[in-house]
Amino acid sequence: MEPSPLPSASSSSLKPYACDTCGYRCSQSRRLQAHARTHTGKKSYACDVCGYTCTTSSDLRKHFRTHTGEKPYACDTCGYRCSQNQRLQAHVRTHTGKKPYACDVCEYRCSQLKHLQRHARMHRGEKPYACDICGSAYTTSDSLKKHVRTHMGQKPYACDVCEYRCSQLGNLQIHARTHTGEKPYACDVCEYRCSQLGNLQIHARTHTGEKPYACDENWVSTDCSKEKREGQLCISTSSKVMQFLKK
Repeated sequence: MEPSPLPSASSSSLKPYACDTCGYRCSQSRRLQAHARTHTGKKSYACDVCGYTCTTSSDLRKHFRTHTGEKPYACDTCGYRCSQNQRLQAHVRTHTGKKPYACDVCEYRCSQLKHLQRHARMHRGEKPYACDICGSAYTTSDSLKKHVRTHMGQKPYACDVCEYRCSQLGNLQIHARTHTGEKPYACDVCEYRCSQLGNLQIHARTHTGEKPYACDENWVSTDCSKEKREGQLCISTSSKVMQFLKK
C-alpha cells in the first residue's frame, strides 16, 4: 500500500495570528503585538541614553548601536562594516550591481527602496522638505540641507590645492577639475570635451541648431542657445539694438 500524501500546510496554519487592520499574518503572538504598534503609533521602548522611542525591542537594539559604535555586520568583499543587516544588504548591491527596485513610471532602477521613494516624488511633484527661511521646497532632505547653507553662508567643502570653498560636494568636484585638467564629458559628434555636463549640453546645440532661449524684448528678433541669465538680455548685433544701448 502506498503511503498517503502528507497534508499541505496552509498559510493560516503556519501563521495563525492575523492583523485586523491590514491582514498581516505571523507565527507568534508577540510579533503580532509588535506589528499592531505600527498602526497605533505606540512606542513602548525607550533609549536610556538619549530618550529615543520605538515600537519594537529589535529597533531599540539597532538604535543603541549608534551609541556604542557596534558594527556587527561586515562585507565579505571589501570589509565595510555597519550596524544593521539591511544596510549591509544595500551595500552588497554596490558590488553586484543588482537593482531590484524599479519605477512604475519610467525606466529608473535602484538598489535601495529609499532611493526609489525619493525618485517617485519627482513624478508626483512632491516637495515635503521646506526651508524655514524663504519657503523654498525640495524633494529630499539632502537638497534642503544644501539650500540652507546658502542662507547660513556655510562652506564645508574645501579645495586641497587652493583656498576655494563651497557649500556642495558636487561644486568642489567640478572645481577640482580646473586643477587636474580632467574633462570627463565628451561630444558624440566632434572631439569637444569639457569638465561640466552643462557645458556639454550647451555645446551640443551647436550641432542640433536648437535655440531654446528667446528674448522677451519685442525689438530683438533673434534667440540664442546659451543660458539666459536673470537681468541680462540676448544681445543682437543689429543696428536697432546698438542704437538702443546708446540711449
